[in-house]
Amino acid sequence: MTGPVRGQGRAQNGGEIEPFDVCGPLPSGVTVLEASAGTGKTFTIAALAARYVADGWPLERLLLVTFTRMATGELRERVRERLVAAEQGLARAAAGVEPPPDDTVLRLLATGAPGEIEERRRRLAGALADFDAATIATTHGFCQHILSGLGVAGDVERDATFLEDPADLVDEVVADLYVRGFHARAEPPPFNLSEALRIGRTVVGNPGAALQPQAAPSDSDAAMRLRFACAVRAEVEQRKRRAAVLTYEDLLTRLAGTLADPLRGPAACRRLRERYRVALVDEFQDTDPVQWEIMRRGFGGGDATLVLIGDPKQAIYAFRGADVYAYLDAARLAGTRATLAVNWRSDQGLVDAYGALFGGAKLGHRGIAYRAVHAAAQNQRSRLAGAPDGAPLRIRVVHRGDGHVRLTPYGWVKADSGREHVAADVAADIVRLLSSGAEILARSAEGIEQGRIPVRPGHVAVLVRRHRDAAGVRDSLARVGVPAVINGAGSVFATGTAREWLRLFEALERPAAPLRARSAALTVFIGWTAERLATADDRALEDVHARLHRWAGVLRRRGVAALLETITVSEGLPGRVLARDGGERELTDLRHVGQLLHGAAQAEQLGATALTAWLRQRIAEAAQDTDAEERSRRLESDAEAVQVLTIHRSKGLEFPVVYCPYLWDPGWIPEDEPPVYHDAAAGDRRTIDVGGEGDDFGDHWAQHVAEQRGEDLRLAYVALTRAQHQAVVWWAASWDARNSPLSRLLFCRDPDGTVPVEGGAPPDDDEALAVFGQLAGEVPGAISVERTDGGGGAVWGGGPAVAADLSAGRFDRALDPHWRRTSYSRITAGVHEERVASEPEEAVVADEALPAARGAGVEAVVGDEALPAARGA
Repeated sequence: MTGPVRGQGRAQNGGEIEPFDVCGPLPSGVTVLEASAGTGKTFTIAALAARYVADGWPLERLLLVTFTRMATGELRERVRERLVAAEQGLARAAAGVEPPPDDTVLRLLATGAPGEIEERRRRLAGALADFDAATIATTHGFCQHILSGLGVAGDVERDATFLEDPADLVDEVVADLYVRGFHARAEPPPFNLSEALRIGRTVVGNPGAALQPQAAPSDSDAAMRLRFACAVRAEVEQRKRRAAVLTYEDLLTRLAGTLADPLRGPAACRRLRERYRVALVDEFQDTDPVQWEIMRRGFGGGDATLVLIGDPKQAIYAFRGADVYAYLDAARLAGTRATLAVNWRSDQGLVDAYGALFGGAKLGHRGIAYRAVHAAAQNQRSRLAGAPDGAPLRIRVVHRGDGHVRLTPYGWVKADSGREHVAADVAADIVRLLSSGAEILARSAEGIEQGRIPVRPGHVAVLVRRHRDAAGVRDSLARVGVPAVINGAGSVFATGTAREWLRLFEALERPAAPLRARSAALTVFIGWTAERLATADDRALEDVHARLHRWAGVLRRRGVAALLETITVSEGLPGRVLARDGGERELTDLRHVGQLLHGAAQAEQLGATALTAWLRQRIAEAAQDTDAEERSRRLESDAEAVQVLTIHRSKGLEFPVVYCPYLWDPGWIPEDEPPVYHDAAAGDRRTIDVGGEGDDFGDHWAQHVAEQRGEDLRLAYVALTRAQHQAVVWWAASWDARNSPLSRLLFCRDPDGTVPVEGGAPPDDDEALAVFGQLAGEVPGAISVERTDGGGGAVWGGGPAVAADLSAGRFDRALDPHWRRTSYSRITAGVHEERVASEPEEAVVADEALPAARGAGVEAVVGDEALPAARGA
């Protein structure tokens, strides 16, 4: 085997980057691998991990990091699968069985003398035996692990607890400082509480960002805003330390501070490199400057190896704190750069269409350019057959002359009318696809062809930008009989179900209040209709009050979970909800809100009144609550259905057929938020202008808008590249469409690939058709152009999804009556009592598995969160 060699894939020929060969020399030093959608980032990391282990590096000396819990689970599974396949493949090779021709990594490992191959197999087998010792974690989990191991040098309180969402703490600090600072002033405050909350949330959510305007006159409103922002940051940090709580962001900043410390840093970096020889980081485009600083200081020097894999074209999480400029800085400083050039997801025709649409385009930054890739050998031909229109990329145009949409007085498509028409056209087109007899070539996980299968609703996804658009598309599909589910569209607190919970809690807060009891009677928990309430006599209303009193007692004594269970049993809640239109969705949301209420009550020790206020606040904030995973609405059904989801949620997923109905509609940029931008004069440092005024504020706002428009382009790239066989997009000439990603890509792009921040007026529909036709001519057969037809009233013959037959579950397991959970004090309560001989203890069924590695300490397991032991255990 070839040992580590520096320089593979170094940028050459005016910035062109060579493709990375996973079977070439193993990376060393700092290497950045620039991926594209579908090019196998996780596959590459798993293959490199197997090669490093086979080369003699123990698995425990490898660090594998990604950015979400879900991705961590997938990465762990993929690495284990790769190790198993390699070990078993080498065992078969030793027996004379040739490795498969398409498994190039295994063929490389099986090359050499028999003794060398057996040694590699032995190393891989040892890694599998000790796989639980592997460090495969999120960035936060890794930081937690390292800080714990550093002890007092890690700057973490010994008994610190985790605060997953600091929003309540931030709001509390903002309110306290606002009252303290402005309550006694004679003149009106320079900004209201709502502005103060926006400033506080923004600066705390971007802890490493610089604040402007530093040069504002000290007596100006801008300077007061700046001082307020600095005070919020400092006070939040002080309160966290006093309360001994940590947020996940604190894990990053404190480890970064430790590594950068002049006294503690060198030793901490040395210990880190001694612990891990190789660090492999996935999804690095979602990093931020603090995370990059940790990786750079920890593994960017000495004899350590740092491999960063990411796709800057998929950097779409700025609102969560991700900073693609950190990736670009890493790419600039890396000793080696290479690309992943094979698309394993999409058919070649679709890849060709993407090349025509995006070819050479710079997606928001000169360093984020679309690079040509090619499909894998087995995907050179389309795997979709028999579709009404078999073109891999289809463009459907809303022609204003067809009369399908309402127009403004100036002749532009009214945005709401355009969205409604497009939603109906999406539904009609999906009906045509499902009714056409179209088939997809199916393959097993090992890539073996398994024949053709009919296109079903579950093969289709509709990707939208806004949550309300998801609801509109789902409703349009329901009208034509196509089953559809919304996957995580919006906060569950923005639903009517959350408001039903609020009405119930308001009644439980004061069960004797007549108006609150009447309001609760109309909720799904009691299920009265307005007619029944209007005709109810005193006895019926007394029964409602009695129920509310009982439920208030359950809530007070046993908590929200017990309350929901009581209502479920006594009121027949599931049956009543599921009998309603959309009942499956509603029941899912009911349970979800109940779980969140229970978690808040337990974590913060909230009674009924405080919990009611907590829920009221969550509902009020729900419109902006888009990034909290635990609050994102859950999938209501796993039945065969079209998936409707936001582009952000679709990242990392793939679907045979993808519909992107609203790429003609630009993203909304709130004008009341402090602009977050990158300051070119400060080395592209992330910066927040909290001043709201001043000579430079306009330039800062313009840079903020430019970065948001760049992310719009990347969102379009992410949406389209989810497709395996076919993608469908729409064009509608509303006035705002001029700034949409589709308009700027097709009508405004400069010859060098630069896409302007703002586009000109949308072209005439016939001119747009001509441009689309020219695009199609560049890749014959890969792109089709057609006009929308308004739906036509077609209904899918497959009909709506039919619920499966249900039957009562059987419980036939014999329980161990002797098993119980107790406490040490109870066990020892009778230690001094007079004893008699006891009967021999008979073996009983073990109801719980023995805990693994009890007492192993934090070094034994790396995870994102700890599971607390039961009280008294």
